Amino acid sequence: MINLFLSYPLLFLVIFPGLLLTITIHEWAHCWTADRLGDPTPRVKGRLTLDPRAHLDAWGVVAMLFTRFGWGKPAPYDPYNLKNPIRDTALIAASGSLINLLVAALLAGIARVLPINAFWLLALMQLAAINIYLALFNLVPIKPLDGAKVLQAFLPTETAKEYERVMDRYGLMILILLLIPFAGGQAPIAQLIGPPANILMAWLF
Repeated sequence: MINLFLSYPLLFLVIFPGLLLTITIHEWAHCWTADRLGDPTPRVKGRLTLDPRAHLDAWGVVAMLFTRFGWGKPAPYDPYNLKNPIRDTALIAASGSLINLLVAALLAGIARVLPINAFWLLALMQLAAINIYLALFNLVPIKPLDGAKVLQAFLPTETAKEYERVMDRYGLMILILLLIPFAGGQAPIAQLIGPPANILMAWLF
């Protein structure tokens, strides 16, 4: 993606704002789902908005510019306000990835329906790929990613508690190791989510 940005500066002007909106929509989906499930925390904290300023983290944006990896502000919620904390927490966690996949499908639909040139087709494909990769990345079941909360909902109670203890202690370390490209190759996380992402892209486009 960075190579494309350097070769086509105009593409950067299109895709980077789209990337910021992708993260905004992802975090907004978490907040909207929590609100619908009975937790007023996101509403009280002003997060039930699609205004990027409510969801973007300044350092996360800077990191995206230079490393292709960034983040938004975590969506606030209080599990004590949920009727079924385990199930509803999983639904809140999964909602961000689900909406990113829906956005990717919408972008593919626009590309199929509208008579666009090669530049805009490339831009739509890049934005769709970003949404797919963000969705799959967040579903990896390692804390602090959303996938850890989703997985816990399917585990037996004692197993879920032990898994949470391990993730609290080692999750971030494991995630960092998965993000490091070893021996000049792809990072393990890219090898993990790359194949399903390519399948989804081929299916959409």
